[in-house]
Amino acid sequence: MLLLWLGSNRSNQKKIAPISPEERPFIIGMILLDILAPALLMFGLRSTHAANASLLNNFEIVGTTLIALMIFKEAISPKLWTAILLVTASSILLSLDTSAAFRFSSGSLLVLGASLAWGLENNFTRRLSNRSSSDIVIMKGLGSGFGSLILAVATQEVFPQLWVIPVILVLGFVAYGLSINFYVKAQKDLGAAKTSAYYTFAPFIGVAFSLLLFPGKPNSSFWFGLILMGIATWFLINDTIGVQHTHEHTHQHIVTRMTAQGPKEVTESYTHSHFHAHENKSEEFHEHSHS
Repeated sequence: MLLLWLGSNRSNQKKIAPISPEERPFIIGMILLDILAPALLMFGLRSTHAANASLLNNFEIVGTTLIALMIFKEAISPKLWTAILLVTASSILLSLDTSAAFRFSSGSLLVLGASLAWGLENNFTRRLSNRSSSDIVIMKGLGSGFGSLILAVATQEVFPQLWVIPVILVLGFVAYGLSINFYVKAQKDLGAAKTSAYYTFAPFIGVAFSLLLFPGKPNSSFWFGLILMGIATWFLINDTIGVQHTHEHTHQHIVTRMTAQGPKEVTESYTHSHFHAHENKSEEFHEHSHS
């Protein structure tokens, strides 16, 4: 992603826009949460089935949507509320330890904690989505990657064999770099809650791979939870036919400024984006399709 970013900026002769004081707390929060969430997920996977963890990742939309509503005032439709209730019910069912009555699995709770952390992180990233998506991927990758490395050393994780590293790099480029790049691009048009709705396809793909790679017979609560998640996903996808939003748009400008370097003046340009919100307190919530 760094090579793609450098190549794109060089061809367009652009520089990254300076980080503003308003952006700084969201960038720091985004990086810290992107260290915490994967760590919770990995610890959770030690004591819960991968297929369960994949479905529980759908709880991320609950965290993302509620935070988007309560803190950032994004609009939530009735269909999305229905999906949230179904996802929550399914998550509770999947978190129960079937070997003991009314006891929650510690691994499942860690996965739910990771989903909540990602939900908050999604909203922080949304505050930065006026920036280039590749800029955000670079900040997240370098900042969170370095932080995760420190955490791994602190917990005395075993260093992987050398031949595994290139494989991990390719996996990370596709599943992390390109994924976040596309995710941020989507957030520009859809908002944090709606982008998470599309993202609900991912857990089902994870379940399919899990059942193929880790053969075993899931219990009845897993299949019931899968059905509830499927119904919730139907509501989410159906809801995305009309995109709800406030009148908030991103305007991009190429900023040019003169800087003095010795006896010469140098002209440099960089892309700058900012939100422009049309405040209309009397306007009712509505939806329409985006083509």
